[in-house]
Amino acid sequence: MPRLAYLGPEGTFTEEALRILAPHAERLPRVNVGAALDAARRGEADGAVVPMENSLEGAITTTIDELAWGEPLLITAELLLPVEFSLLARQDIPIGDIKRVFTHPAAITQCRNFIARELPDAVVIAAPSTAAAAQEVSLPGSPYDAAIAARIAGETYNLVELVSGIGDRPDTVTRFVQVTRPGPPPEPTGSDRTSLVAFLNDDHPGALLEMLTEFSVRGVNLTRIESRPTGDGIGHYFFHFDFEGHVADARVGEAVSGLHRICTGVRFLGSYPRADGLSPRVRRGTADGDFAEAASWLSRIRAGGV
Repeated sequence: MPRLAYLGPEGTFTEEALRILAPHAERLPRVNVGAALDAARRGEADGAVVPMENSLEGAITTTIDELAWGEPLLITAELLLPVEFSLLARQDIPIGDIKRVFTHPAAITQCRNFIARELPDAVVIAAPSTAAAAQEVSLPGSPYDAAIAARIAGETYNLVELVSGIGDRPDTVTRFVQVTRPGPPPEPTGSDRTSLVAFLNDDHPGALLEMLTEFSVRGVNLTRIESRPTGDGIGHYFFHFDFEGHVADARVGEAVSGLHRICTGVRFLGSYPRADGLSPRVRRGTADGDFAEAASWLSRIRAGGV
């Protein structure tokens, strides 16, 4: 049975994602994203599940930075999980009696309209996580009347669900990734995503364009790009790229090789099946056979052929 660390405590959306990605795994909660990834790095776990991005709030920068700077890890799977918040309490009480609410800042942002409309007089206090908020509210003598968290947190800590689906956007989705220690990536499926981070060689006009050109000329479609500071001063950045295809695809391999030539460093984060099942549209001249035919033609030319 695999042992997988995750962003805890019990009852987080990350645990829910882990249950779907690896239903038979032993679950090892950790206090934050870094601790979950370190458990995989040190061999305390066979891997880890962590959030990567949210459709409403964007990238989870802690995860991106950890994957860029920590000991290398490989993404092997992803999951798109609908995020639905509930108002949870120790007992069934009128919403008007709720004066102190505990939840994570992201939940405050995503439930802003509900809080303003239904809890106008309540004080909302930030918690380390939505699950930690539910855990605290479940304790006898807790100073908080309710928590905003996932339904799974209410089930875990035996709380009453007063209201479900209180998020402002019912279509909010969080993308989670499963990582392991470095090794061969999963086999290509025809519906894959590749992730990497690339460090600028130097800051000059067109530096980002040079990187993007490596993808464009080979017909590789980017699904996300995120700039992050290197910590070396203003103007110094690295870039996190997600794009269609598998490193085993000729067009993707060529693009990754091209980045390696022009960047100070490139860290390959993995090629893995896409959660949405979408397949890329391969532009004319960029299929594997096109690259093979071009290489064969060049070999003939170099050998004196025509």
